[in-house]
Amino acid sequence: MDLYEYQGKELSRRYGIPVSEGRLATTPDEARAAAEELGGQVVVKAQVLTGGRGKAGGIKLAEGPDDARAKAEQILGLDIRGHVVRKLWIERASEIAKEYYLSITFDRGAKKPLLMLTTQGGIDIEEVAEKSPEALARLHVDPLEGFQPYQARRLIYGAGIDDPNEQKQVLALVGKLYEAFVGCDAMLCEVNPLIVTPQGEVKALDSKFSVDDNALYKHPEIAEMRDLDAAPAEERAAREKGVTYVKLDGEVGILGNGAGLVMSTLDVIALAGGRPANFCDLGGGGDAQGVVDALEVIGADPQVRSIFFNIFGGITRCDEVARGILQALDRMTIEHPIVVRLDGTNAEEGREILAEASPPNLHAEPTMLEAAGRAVEFAR
Repeated sequence: MDLYEYQGKELSRRYGIPVSEGRLATTPDEARAAAEELGGQVVVKAQVLTGGRGKAGGIKLAEGPDDARAKAEQILGLDIRGHVVRKLWIERASEIAKEYYLSITFDRGAKKPLLMLTTQGGIDIEEVAEKSPEALARLHVDPLEGFQPYQARRLIYGAGIDDPNEQKQVLALVGKLYEAFVGCDAMLCEVNPLIVTPQGEVKALDSKFSVDDNALYKHPEIAEMRDLDAAPAEERAAREKGVTYVKLDGEVGILGNGAGLVMSTLDVIALAGGRPANFCDLGGGGDAQGVVDALEVIGADPQVRSIFFNIFGGITRCDEVARGILQALDRMTIEHPIVVRLDGTNAEEGREILAEASPPNLHAEPTMLEAAGRAVEFAR
């Protein structure tokens, strides 16, 4: 679950990470009131769950309350990479002498948290990694050993921070960011830029937090931060039904049992010349209610023109899935062509059940590639 900047800064503040004072606003008048309360120059920041705000005109400096109101009018309603701005963070402006970059992310390949620090902050980290890889210091933390101060010192020296005052502050900040990373069950904690003021103070000017969805039951206060309106309508409906669903931009609806199989199905649809409309994992079961819930979500997508139901029976029995599909079609009306591929445990029995029922819009295929080709053909 991605958090807005203001939410990330709230969590940062809980762990003692220095951030600038600010106020949330949803209207130009609220932005003016926030600027008046903060005093002096303020920065009006669009709150969207994507990067590139500055380049898109979503971050503007305001000289005072009236200017903040005018800047808020310009930013509210702005479309930034498909995200419409509905909230603003009005923050007291900071003088900047230097810009660094600091992050902790979970490296899935190494299965360890990865610390990254560079003195080339304020720009996309991908650009730094591509053009100046030697400037980006990286260090893995063994989760069994836990974070140790010497690791932060190694990171600081590797990034080339040589001012003793800055070293001391960054050392403490890295430790606090790691505490936040572990304490919030985060997958990413990023500060870009981490600034140094002319007075030598180091603080987080931005905050990007991404929290593991599977750990939200331990953090109800963070779960409440989720902005349901920020997700596509299909994903919101799927979440309410407990369906694992991700919206994509194609025409072939995908439904399978198991994340790995669904990922393979997306590739096979692309191989067949089509575009998947979604990622949808039915999970280990194939009961009728689960199929109904998934089909309701997929069928509600106006882009979908055909549905590919891809099942491999391991623990799940294909005959049970076939019955679930037929029961689901009895409960609801699906006008889209549905292509079904069953393989594995009791696959033959499952295909026989579907053949006997023979719904007019349901087509069974023996292999995944043949089924993908048929689904793509229907989508055209």
